[in-house]
Amino acid sequence: MDSFEFNKIAGAVLATALLVFGLSELAGIIYHPHAPEKPGFAIEVAEAEGAGGEAAAEEAPAVSLGTLLASADAAKGQTVFKACAACHDVANGGPNKVGPNLWGIVGRPHGVHEGFAYSEAMAALKDKPWDYAALNEFLLAPKKAVPGTKMAYGGLKKETDRADLLAYLATLSDAPVPFPAP
Repeated sequence: MDSFEFNKIAGAVLATALLVFGLSELAGIIYHPHAPEKPGFAIEVAEAEGAGGEAAAEEAPAVSLGTLLASADAAKGQTVFKACAACHDVANGGPNKVGPNLWGIVGRPHGVHEGFAYSEAMAALKDKPWDYAALNEFLLAPKKAVPGTKMAYGGLKKETDRADLLAYLATLSDAPVPFPAP
């Protein structure tokens, strides 16, 4: 290789580098970023009359669990249960899956279904029965209701869906437990 070929190769590399850097600088000049003085948008909210610094709108009173269960639909609850079916079986005498079998869950003590290895937190509640209020609280936020539970579910936030699911779970028993009074 003679010096002329080496000079051509070195010139091509340098020209490419200059072209890349030059285009980068040109793009920076054309499309330079400009930070706004105030980021975001201001959202104006009208002050409520007589609020006195407190929230103007009061929360709607919570409907009692008995009232929700009185209007619950077990057929809709069976549809809601489809998400639970990946981990729980509901057949009488059915197998445990990732979670315990739920046949007869209403009225059954916490953490005592035969053949299932419960978390220490759930097993510690073995003297407490699964009544409708406890199931409702657990379905809303399992990790909050029983800290340390192995159940990896975020919770069922919609209260009508929880009521429908509880109505469905109530049907899964030889002796269904009656709903609490509205």
